[in-house]
Amino acid sequence: MIDFSQIHSSDILHIELLARQVVEGFITGKHKSPFHGFSVEFSEHTLYNKGESTRHIDWKLFAKTEKLYTKKYEEETNLRCHIIIDNSASMHYPIVKEQGVATYNKIGFSAIAAAVLVEVLKRQRDAVGLSIYADTYQYYAPEKGSDRHRQMILHQLEKLLITPSKAITKTYQYLHEIAEKIHRRSLIFLFTDMFQSNSPQESLFEALRHLKYNKHEVVLFHTFDGKTEYNFDFDNSPKKFIDVETGEEVNLFSENIQEHYSKKINTYFNELKNNCLQYKIDYVPVDIQQGFNEVLTRYFLSRRKMM
Repeated sequence: MIDFSQIHSSDILHIELLARQVVEGFITGKHKSPFHGFSVEFSEHTLYNKGESTRHIDWKLFAKTEKLYTKKYEEETNLRCHIIIDNSASMHYPIVKEQGVATYNKIGFSAIAAAVLVEVLKRQRDAVGLSIYADTYQYYAPEKGSDRHRQMILHQLEKLLITPSKAITKTYQYLHEIAEKIHRRSLIFLFTDMFQSNSPQESLFEALRHLKYNKHEVVLFHTFDGKTEYNFDFDNSPKKFIDVETGEEVNLFSENIQEHYSKKINTYFNELKNNCLQYKIDYVPVDIQQGFNEVLTRYFLSRRKMM
């Protein structure tokens, strides 16, 4: 496995290199065996026929033989993947001075995880698209497989790491819009913290159900900070808690409400899980403190369903 402690925060400016390191660490580590055969593997050479695409010509072999041969690959697919990222203010929690693998907020985790998925999709010769939303539909790119297209997506992901957001989430509204844009059956990944201060949960799940239209495979990565948002682990000194989207404030000692908070958050997580189960959506809670293995594992499992 890759040693994340050896990656410095300055490396985040090279998000493609970082994503490649994460993928290499995953593939060569303990997860290699269960997913053997998923990569696109070279199968054989065949003589090039006039009129064929020159995309897979082996130019090194041509230099040796002066004959045109094309490479044939096993398990070539036309998988289409669309990544959706919630870029609202709550996703920029906790506040960090500089994004890096050892220290990042929810939007930083989501952007890096998305870049990792783009790297895997590139290796499998699959198409990828990207949507980013908050209180507006901030960015949309359809599913394509070219190198230029992937570089454009990576550039947008890098911008998420350095541009703060104070926007309120309108997840349900923009998920409906995104669903209308994706016509061909696709694997859809949604990164969001599921904090919807201005809309009922029913509206959100109605939008998620819309994403299931056309038999899409939908994976919800419920992104959260386990230390503070789930365990409510703060030192017991008086603190002012501020809702980053509504501005609402409350002063309290964390220890006084920790037990009650724990019951409420567990109930909420279970409700999300059960609602996703009802709508046949893969619900994956991902703690940003735990790395990217869960995201990659779920990708391979979901890809198997699509094949």
